[in-house]
Amino acid sequence: MDSNLQDQHLIALLDRIAARTGADARTADGEAALRELYDLTSSRMFGLAMRVVSNRDWAEDVLQETYLNIWRIAGDYRAALSPPLAWMGVIVRSRALDFRRRRTSERADIAVELDDALRETIPGDSPDPMDTSQASETAWALHECLRKLEAKQREVVSLAYLRDMSHGELAEQLKLPLGTVKTWIRRGIEQLRGCMGRFA
Repeated sequence: MDSNLQDQHLIALLDRIAARTGADARTADGEAALRELYDLTSSRMFGLAMRVVSNRDWAEDVLQETYLNIWRIAGDYRAALSPPLAWMGVIVRSRALDFRRRRTSERADIAVELDDALRETIPGDSPDPMDTSQASETAWALHECLRKLEAKQREVVSLAYLRDMSHGELAEQLKLPLGTVKTWIRRGIEQLRGCMGRFA
């Protein structure tokens, strides 16, 4: 199929997706159009997502968000302004950049909280607070405090901090609701902060 014919076909699919509201038959036709659009374009959109996020799992999440977004905003597409693949490419890139920012922010928040908890255990008037003996004492104290956490909470905090995993990745790996993961991390870090303070 040449590019002009392909564009016309993709535009027709977007029109069908946009027209899905109303009768049940139109909704079913919109879903069929979205499936066909996905089949025709997903490999190219996946490649674009991979170039932005550089991780297969993340790119798959971006792809899912992209087509959900297309389902919602297909009516906003204007053929006179851009070809359909270019319009879809902008959505993929935007979703991918948002995803990368969210993940970086989550990881940074977890790391900062735990770093703060550790920093509070090191006396400020020490001439060199991170000398070898103090660092090993802090590591031992952290190990002891981690042992006092409940098993699941310890696992979540350890994975978040030591393996650099985001809240979303932890929820998926541990098969837990996202809210539960966030709560356990927050409470775990609070408990660590209190426990580490006793070793200061």
